[in-house]
Amino acid sequence: MQKKEHILIIGAGLCGSLLALRLAQHGYQIDLVEKRPDLRKEDVSAGRSINLAFSDRGIKGINLVGLENKVKELCIPMYGRMLHDREGNTQLSKYSGRENEYINSISRGGLNALLLDEVEQFKNVKLHFKLSCQDVDLEKTKAVFKDENNNEIHFQANAIFGTDGAGSVVRKSMMQQRDFLFSFSQNFLTHGYKELSFPATAENNYAAEKGALHIWPRGENMLIALPNLDKTFTVTLFLAYEGGDYNFNNLTNPEIVKEYFEKEYPDALALMPNLEKEYFENPTAPLGTVRCSPWTYNNALIMGDAAHAIVPFYGQGMNASFEDVVEFDQYLVDSNFNLAEAFQQFSKNRKKDADGIADLALDNFHEMKSHTAKEIFLEKRKLEIAFETEFPKEYASKYSLVTFREDVSYAEALRKGRAQDHAILRLLKNNHLKQEASLQEQLLQVQQETHIILEEQELL
Repeated sequence: MQKKEHILIIGAGLCGSLLALRLAQHGYQIDLVEKRPDLRKEDVSAGRSINLAFSDRGIKGINLVGLENKVKELCIPMYGRMLHDREGNTQLSKYSGRENEYINSISRGGLNALLLDEVEQFKNVKLHFKLSCQDVDLEKTKAVFKDENNNEIHFQANAIFGTDGAGSVVRKSMMQQRDFLFSFSQNFLTHGYKELSFPATAENNYAAEKGALHIWPRGENMLIALPNLDKTFTVTLFLAYEGGDYNFNNLTNPEIVKEYFEKEYPDALALMPNLEKEYFENPTAPLGTVRCSPWTYNNALIMGDAAHAIVPFYGQGMNASFEDVVEFDQYLVDSNFNLAEAFQQFSKNRKKDADGIADLALDNFHEMKSHTAKEIFLEKRKLEIAFETEFPKEYASKYSLVTFREDVSYAEALRKGRAQDHAILRLLKNNHLKQEASLQEQLLQVQQETHIILEEQELL
């Protein structure tokens, strides 16, 4: 059915491109506008993470638009976390005890390019690049952009979607509406990140195990590495801006950078011939969480990072944005394509899940940089993997609830997952798990303790 509404989507990143594709399939007339150049023709990475962890909630969005087979070709399966200690010893901590549950390393640019290629095939969509949004008039549903030559370009539409990232101009326009009660917060971590790399070996092989997400947890800081299709790894250093012996503010010359890596990440350093060049050429970027409410005003709606930017430590930023598209699409269909009703329902009902994954991502930051190296955490993970292997329908860890159970909301994954974590850690710490008991009996203990904790939460 051809739709009469003309839609303006501001931001042609991953969320905006998937949204444009889905709305194009519904027959809407669409202008998709991006401030950066066309990434299919020019490099626009600018220090952003070049690969991402792609899992079931994101796959749900790709399945919605029928691209599962094409996207699969871009994926490298990762079956667990490969933990590296200072002596170079490694230990694989699996993501799940169930078969065929894994996450994927995927190229941000490759996936975005594929989505844009698909969008471009629709005659009811026009793509515009190198147009920077200056202002959005939410009362009149129009926006002003400037091109490379500082010329003003005006767009008028029946509805506007802001998928323009954490620094969203659409969101800022909502904040400026004086008759509109809009809540907003942006909180930054004390840490930033910098992209580095492992090149392929001289034999054109992977320099490390490709089927894992590699982590060097070091208490307050960490290094991670994800594989790429070209046999390289994207390596990310997460480091505090200040404090401790080493931080971004005092790693100011090649000698101290090398000293830091020799001390903390010697096995990674051996795989990084371009460390000094990359360290000083690549930008250091901040890590923050954006929360706001509501997400809609008049005929405008924000989604993805524009509505709920999160830190990257659950690998759910892109997945949450893709799930946004799936959720919105369902409200749109249920409302018989009434955009105004779908805007209100999505803004009202999706917010709690956005807050849930924001909190989960912050939890996982502390878990990855510190807890993954602790014996009690490793013991907990071994027990969870055993539960999932033997009782795949009866138990799912917090990680599995978030990553592999797309039928469970983020809010519920947070509630139940935290309680389960607390239950197992409390039982282990107090030596209350009976070692002579069967695995099924231990699972019953954990379930009972989890139930008690959930009841305690209800009383708060």
